[in-house]
Amino acid sequence: MIVVTGATGKLGQFVIEGLLKKVPASQVAVVVRSPDKAKAWAERGVVVRRADYSEPGSLDGVFAAGDTVLLISANEVGKRFPQHSAVIAAAKKAGVKLLAYTSILFADRSGLSLAGEHKATEEAIRASGLPYVFLRNGWYVENYTEHVGPALEYGVIQGSAKDGRVATATREEYADAAVAVLTGTGHENQVYELAGDTAFTLPEYAAELSRQSGKAVAYVDLPVPEFAAALQKVGVPKPFAEVLADADGGLAKGELNDSSRTLSRLIGRPTAPFSSAIRAALKRG
Repeated sequence: MIVVTGATGKLGQFVIEGLLKKVPASQVAVVVRSPDKAKAWAERGVVVRRADYSEPGSLDGVFAAGDTVLLISANEVGKRFPQHSAVIAAAKKAGVKLLAYTSILFADRSGLSLAGEHKATEEAIRASGLPYVFLRNGWYVENYTEHVGPALEYGVIQGSAKDGRVATATREEYADAAVAVLTGTGHENQVYELAGDTAFTLPEYAAELSRQSGKAVAYVDLPVPEFAAALQKVGVPKPFAEVLADADGGLAKGELNDSSRTLSRLIGRPTAPFSSAIRAALKRG
C-alpha cells in the first residue's frame, strides 16, 4: 500500500488525486483525523484509516510491513516534532518499506525558525533506520496568490523580503513530486531540494499583479518586527505572525531560493511561472 498521512490537507488532496491517476485506488490508503472528510475517496475505493498525530496510540496498525508512507508535515507550528515522532515510531514498528517526509528547503542549514522542527524530524527519521526520502519543499506560490484580494483592495503588499528572490511552485507541483517518488524506484535515502524553476522578488510580484489587474499595487518593505506587528493587526496570532515575518527575513537572505530545478526534473515538466499563478488567482476572483 501507499499510505498518506494528513491527506485531507491542501497538499495531501493533490497527492491523493495524483496517485489515483497512477495506481489502483485499492493500493492507496489515507490516514486522517476525520474520516468523514475522506468519504468521497472511500467511495472510489481508497482505504481510509483514522488516526491523529497527537494521539500516538491511534497510529497503531495504520501502517503495515512493506508499505510506502508519505508523512505530510503537521500544520501546528511548535507541536510538529512530537507529532511527527509518533508517526515515525509507528512506521518503524510496522517495518515500512519507505518513509517519505515533506520537509522545508535546505532544512539542515536553513536559518528560518520554521526549519527547526523539520530538521529535528529529518534527524529522527534517519535515526530510525528506515529507508527515507526528504522532499524539501520550497515556498508555495499560493502563499501569495491566496491574498490577491486584500492586495488589490488596499493597493499594498507588505513584507520584509527586500529584494530577495523566492523560487515558488504550486502545491500541485510539489504534490506531483511526491507522487513521482511514491510510485517510482531508486529514491531510497535521497534528499530533494524542491523549488520553482524561476525566482522573483516581491517588488516584481507586486508589479506583475498591477499589470495583470490594472490596479496599482506597491510592495512596502518593513523591518521584521514591524511586519510581524502588521500581521497581528489583521488577525494573525502572534507566534505565527513572528514565524511568517522571520521567513520573509530569511527570504531576503536567499533562504527560499534554489536554482537546481530538481522539482521540474522529478515531475517531468517545467514549473509554472508566477505570472500564471497570478492570472489563475485573478480569474477565481
